[in-house]
Amino acid sequence: MSMLTPPGMGGKYRITGDKYPRMRQRRRRGRLAVTVVASAAALGLLGWGTLQLIDVFTGGGDKASAAGSKAECASPSPGVRGATTSVSVPKPGQITVNVYNATARSGLAKDTADALKKRGFKIGDVGNASKEFDKKVKGSGVLLGPSSALKTSLPVLGTQLSTAEQRAVASRKGAELDLIVGDKFKALTPKAAADRALAALTKPSSAAASTKKSC
Repeated sequence: MSMLTPPGMGGKYRITGDKYPRMRQRRRRGRLAVTVVASAAALGLLGWGTLQLIDVFTGGGDKASAAGSKAECASPSPGVRGATTSVSVPKPGQITVNVYNATARSGLAKDTADALKKRGFKIGDVGNASKEFDKKVKGSGVLLGPSSALKTSLPVLGTQLSTAEQRAVASRKGAELDLIVGDKFKALTPKAAADRALAALTKPSSAAASTKKSC
């Protein structure tokens, strides 16, 4: 009987050999399991953080920027929302036009004045042009007015003779305009075209339209 066999036991319970059986300690196995779980959790957190960083530096940042831009465009400042710009121009019935003939053709000033009157303009003096312009207007005509008419009544009269030269005279007084008929004058701008030009001149344009396009 081996010295390893407890007293009173033999037969199949007899232990042979000269070494004790080696038993693993449970504490080491438990520590190993805890270490494995902690390592897996740390790797999971590291991977999640990496994905967040990738999202920020790639697609996520673009989405956030797009969302911010959309919100900014959808909420313009109170000063811009609904803002419109328009040219403050008088109606033809509020404009008095003097018509002068600078050509050698007789009756041209009267015919032109009659045509303007039918289109709603008020007519003032009608006759021959002064020496300053007589036989010196080579184009279709010249439109004269005070400086205050440069962006108001002159453009309105200009719709009736689109090829005429428009001049603002600083020393000119009053609100009346002059239409001086030149050598190349044949007729006023066709009424349909003149009406379209006048409508475009007085139609307000939206300032918010360019803001919306840039968004």
